[in-house]
Amino acid sequence: MKRIMLTAFAAALALTAFTGCSKKKTAAGDQLAAVKAKGEIIFATEGTWAPWTYHNESDELTGFDVEVSKKIAEKLGVKATFVETEWDGIFAGIDAKRYDMTLNGVEITEEREQKYDFSTPYCYSPMALIVLDTNTDITKFEDLKGKTTANSLASTYAVTAEKYGAKVQTIDSFEETIKLLVQGRIDATLNDATSFYDYKKVHPETPIKIAKLNDSPSQIAIPFRKGNESAALREAVNKAIDELRTDGTLSALSARYFGFDASKK
Repeated sequence: MKRIMLTAFAAALALTAFTGCSKKKTAAGDQLAAVKAKGEIIFATEGTWAPWTYHNESDELTGFDVEVSKKIAEKLGVKATFVETEWDGIFAGIDAKRYDMTLNGVEITEEREQKYDFSTPYCYSPMALIVLDTNTDITKFEDLKGKTTANSLASTYAVTAEKYGAKVQTIDSFEETIKLLVQGRIDATLNDATSFYDYKKVHPETPIKIAKLNDSPSQIAIPFRKGNESAALREAVNKAIDELRTDGTLSALSARYFGFDASKK
């Protein structure tokens, strides 16, 4: 009788241990559960691209994407932690699981969709072809053939410029890009229209203009590692984005940082 009871007890312990391991594996493979467990979500950001993510006069990290990140973290019930890095290090860090997410004006493209699952868009922004005020040779994207531009490595803007036949210089920030343009070291640059408007607001004397906007605005969204691991987190983030759009938060933040409502097409 004792032997039977002991055997049953051992079986129960084994089942409990197996169930516990199973739960641990599930949690380990669930990014949302991991974020909730540590009580924070780590966002990768450049910190050098106004008005999306930059440092203000007090050297505090701020910007549209920084504010939206904080609101999403709040909806998830966790703390938002930011790690600043260069653009080409953001995706590598997400792949290596150093960062949970990034809100850094990331446009949905076919190439990126092959590697990442995206949230619903939280912002829509046109791409601008920027040249000097005096430039009359470049009036459309096709005019970039044989010209020199400057952009962050592997950015949508760099890829687009190369597609139109331009030679692209690698640069770290929008401000540096504009300096190269004003100095005549590049012929043009492609960038987000909101960044151009923000720069002109702060530096109205800079002799630059938008020669052309693309026909449809870019869809800005949040990339996640592909697969079931990120599924629950992506669903929770989509819910947060929907709520922030419905209650007017996205509209108010975009008006504050961009000067217009970029939360809708």
